[in-house]
Amino acid sequence: MRELNITTRRYFYGNTIDDFLSMEDAEIIGYLTNAHTLTYTSLRDLQAGAWKEEISIMKKSIKDYKGRGHIYFEYVIPRMGRRIDVVLLIDGVVFLLEFKAYNEAYTQADIAQVWDYALDLKNFHEESHNRSIIPILVATEAIEINYEFIPFDDKVFKPILTNQKNISSIIRESLLFCDNNNEDDLAWAISRYSPTPTIIEAATALYNNHSVEDISRSDASAENLTKTCGFISSVIERAKENSFKAICFVTGVPGAGKTLVGLNIATQQFEKDDVAVYLSGNYPLVQVLTESLARDRQRSLKEKGEKISIGNARSEVKAFIQMIHHYRDTCLEGTKVVDGDIVADETYYNTTKNKNSYIPVDHVAIFDEAQRAWTKEALANFMNRKKGYPNFPYSEPEYLISCLDRHEDWAVIVCLVGGGQEINTGEAGIKEWIESLNRKYKDWHVFISDRLHDAEYSAGGSLELLKEHKNVEFEPSLHLAVSMRSFRAENLAKFVHFLLDRDIDGARSLYRTLDKYPLVLTRSLSKAKRWLKEQSRGSERYGMIVSSQAERLKPLAIDVRFKPDVVHWFLDDASDVRSSFYLEDVATEFDVQGLELDWSCVVWDGDFRYSENGWTHYSFCGNKWQNINKEERKLFQKNAYRVLLTRARQGMIIVVPEGSNEDPTRNSKYYDSTYKYLKEVGIKEI
Repeated sequence: MRELNITTRRYFYGNTIDDFLSMEDAEIIGYLTNAHTLTYTSLRDLQAGAWKEEISIMKKSIKDYKGRGHIYFEYVIPRMGRRIDVVLLIDGVVFLLEFKAYNEAYTQADIAQVWDYALDLKNFHEESHNRSIIPILVATEAIEINYEFIPFDDKVFKPILTNQKNISSIIRESLLFCDNNNEDDLAWAISRYSPTPTIIEAATALYNNHSVEDISRSDASAENLTKTCGFISSVIERAKENSFKAICFVTGVPGAGKTLVGLNIATQQFEKDDVAVYLSGNYPLVQVLTESLARDRQRSLKEKGEKISIGNARSEVKAFIQMIHHYRDTCLEGTKVVDGDIVADETYYNTTKNKNSYIPVDHVAIFDEAQRAWTKEALANFMNRKKGYPNFPYSEPEYLISCLDRHEDWAVIVCLVGGGQEINTGEAGIKEWIESLNRKYKDWHVFISDRLHDAEYSAGGSLELLKEHKNVEFEPSLHLAVSMRSFRAENLAKFVHFLLDRDIDGARSLYRTLDKYPLVLTRSLSKAKRWLKEQSRGSERYGMIVSSQAERLKPLAIDVRFKPDVVHWFLDDASDVRSSFYLEDVATEFDVQGLELDWSCVVWDGDFRYSENGWTHYSFCGNKWQNINKEERKLFQKNAYRVLLTRARQGMIIVVPEGSNEDPTRNSKYYDSTYKYLKEVGIKEI
């Protein structure tokens, strides 16, 4: 008997078709049960019953394929946190079978699930790149329906729907449509899996105890996230062992995985019982991640036969992910200002008998998009208006450092720094973090990405002041140089950079490298919507995004003043009118920063217009466009389009409306120059 290692993390049971057919059902179930309990600790009777039926059905369906392949049960998809019921390899063709025992109907959710499995393997599983993949949804008690074999260009077939009776004939007929080969099945079973998860998928996987290695790419062209995480973890261990305080600055291009680094560090510390918190000032991001993790927590417990209310699930998640502002306000409790510093209010503690309240429970704090922390003026204004706390003495960076500095032994701050993404007034930039360290915290150990000198991070001359620190280390592994948001186009961020800098030759050259990333142009919104729907498969998410200044798209039924509920927009499926799939509500740069779509439609209004002398900037006030003259606001607007143009993982369509000469606020000339520029860069029109 040639038996594979059934206790491997990849699958619960695997074997040749011959040995599977000859093995007793009870013995196979024993292997599955042992592997399951190693992973999940408990087994429900319903699951054992489902395996028994699957084994019986598969033995009947593949009895004619001895010597032609292998079979695997419960093959893991780490990025999705799920397992494929059965993977069948015959003549090199990959069949994915998702069983819905006793189901009498084929639901859209189930169809999307098996399609997602196929697309995940095609995109991220190395040995599946060149193979035909045929997803099959088996609703065991459903009626027989006609099926057809529809392959796409990437050799992934449209899901085939069947009951338990037709599997054998489907396998036989589908093999006629595929290039049969003698690929190594064992190589497939242990193939390198190199995913690029969405931030929602990454957060879910890490929260469920997957490692960053499980859900990150491992190809040579991408920076090794594990190296960055490893360095930060070593800093945390050294700080803890030697009782010092440290701050790490991690830089990276848009989509390079900075947030993934932060989430990974936070989950690692939770596992070590060192309380850590992931903090963000990005309210939509926190909302979406919190709700996604809470829903997944509720779903996973339900699958194990346990229950938790969605409210309790959300409470659990909020200990892990918080808004910076809420964290800041908690640390404000029981303090007072003395000689320009915030100190403990002894009267408060004598009353509450809780002196430890002044010190944060967390020893490790990860601040995402640290460059967006508030200036002293912005924070003082907010504290006075909203909190009744006059004369607040700190900027947000200095205050957050002061909170962790309250620990008597050790603390570590991890600042995740994005370049060229400042999109709002009152943001202090990374310069304020550096200057805060220089003013009051010269005993802190400072570990800095060697790319923080770059102009896009706006650290300015403040880095020179760090020479006064005795413990400063520049570390190359703290920079993530390659965008991972789009696994189809690593050069997308660089292309957008050239495009916005009006470097036509550079942009044109990079556009030619985006051969696997559809990026097209149109003047018709209806045509763009059709294109999105044609491109998307399975549960791949698409949606429309626009600038927050795009006030004159209302004739196209786009109103930026209406704010969608980002939780429904990003998380709900195509059956929900509030979701992005309906293409009715649009998100702006404030809604999508830090998040992503698979396919996006960017609708370009007259607020940001191309001219040979440079971009011209406008805001719509009253009944007309007005020039934006302040350089800071111009930068914010340019960065808004940078955010919009780097949100899509798999492809993007840009709509530049034709305008209307009958409407002076939508004159054609406001749009034509931008459209011609995008065409000159080489963007294909559909």
